[in-house]
Amino acid sequence: MKDQREIVISPMITEKTSSLQSINNNYTFKVSLNANKIEIAKAIEKIFNVNVLSVNTICQRGKMKRLGRYTGKRADWKKAIVKLKAGDTIANFEA
Repeated sequence: MKDQREIVISPMITEKTSSLQSINNNYTFKVSLNANKIEIAKAIEKIFNVNVLSVNTICQRGKMKRLGRYTGKRADWKKAIVKLKAGDTIANFEA
C-alpha cells in the first residue's frame, strides 16, 4: 500500500473551495494521478482524523504552453473533493 503522503499531495485553497467548505463541508485536495477514491478516503481519514462520507475525483489534463517557437505541455493532475461527516473539520485547511 502507498504512503498517505504520496496519495494526498496538497490542499487546494481558492475562493470556490472555501465556499464549498463553508456551505457543504467539502474539502478539495490535489492527489496522485493513480490513486482511487477508496485510497483517497482512507488517506484523508488517517492524516486528519476525520470521517469521510464521499469522494469525487476530477482528472485535469495539462495545458499546452508555448515559449517562442517551442511548445510544451504542463503535467496532468487529479483533484479530489472530499465530503466530511457533519461536525468534522480540518483545522489546518484555512488559509
